[in-house]
Amino acid sequence: MPVWLEIAIRVAGVFAAFLVLPLVVGQTEHKVMAHMQGRLGPMYAGRFHGWAQLIADGVKFVQKEDVTPAAADKHVFKLAPAIALVPYLVAIIVIPLGPGDLVAQPLDMGLFLVLAVVGVGIVAVLMAGWASANKYTLLGALRAAAQLLAYELPLVLAAASVAMAAGTLSLSGIVEAWRPWWLLWQLPALGVFFLAGLAEIRRPPFDAPIADSELVFGYLTEYTGLRFALFLLAEYVGIVVIAALTTVLFLGGWKGPFADADLGWLWTLLKVGAVSFVVIWVRVSFPRLRVDQLQRFCWLGLVPVALAQLVLTAAVKVAT
Repeated sequence: MPVWLEIAIRVAGVFAAFLVLPLVVGQTEHKVMAHMQGRLGPMYAGRFHGWAQLIADGVKFVQKEDVTPAAADKHVFKLAPAIALVPYLVAIIVIPLGPGDLVAQPLDMGLFLVLAVVGVGIVAVLMAGWASANKYTLLGALRAAAQLLAYELPLVLAAASVAMAAGTLSLSGIVEAWRPWWLLWQLPALGVFFLAGLAEIRRPPFDAPIADSELVFGYLTEYTGLRFALFLLAEYVGIVVIAALTTVLFLGGWKGPFADADLGWLWTLLKVGAVSFVVIWVRVSFPRLRVDQLQRFCWLGLVPVALAQLVLTAAVKVAT
């Protein structure tokens, strides 16, 4: 296969995953939340169970008026939604879907790159909060920045634990080294990584930066139409990325109960879907944390557990 064709196929695959998987998660969230909360919601778009409602919402966002506040920094305000999407697009490039060549760009430092670029998303939040010229948006952006600074530490420590156990920073290499008994050994790191990941993408119950009862809608208050939709898309892409990283690092990635490498991609997608479902379930089941509770949970809860797990992993590696 010519090099240019292989590159084109990989780029097309990345963009397909970037556009399709978040929409599937978004549609699933609408329907799962409706059933969990005992409410039907819109059931007419697309006829069968309202399957096309998310498409209808997208068309609605495109048609809405694009409003920019008079006092806003217009260039920064308009650029922020696009910046929110870029880190997750870069992250998807190095996350393996299956063994062998089923990854857009295999890197020996893939884990390091993903953790680095995911943290860049806060830049878009700060841009949106400051450029909107609104005290509620600024407070929401500052809350998000404080949240990111806190939860970045347990996220990295939990990822470092499984990387130390595997002896590599390559995401594909971590999956190759993974064994089923790691589900017990690395279970604390799994819990820490998953919860810190929810905080990183500001999903409930870690959604204090957009608390509607306090800050109207936080750093998103002044956004309308397509730019608001891009921020929502970034949230759903963030769910896919966190679910995929949890799958690759802690759940064995493409490894399933049967030794069939050809179905590896299917096991990865099923696991990503299961983790995404848990993300939705957590949103429905737990109330929003206050800002002080959010910080206390990180520094007095997740960080000590992550450090203890790191010490345990180091001890096991030395002993073996």
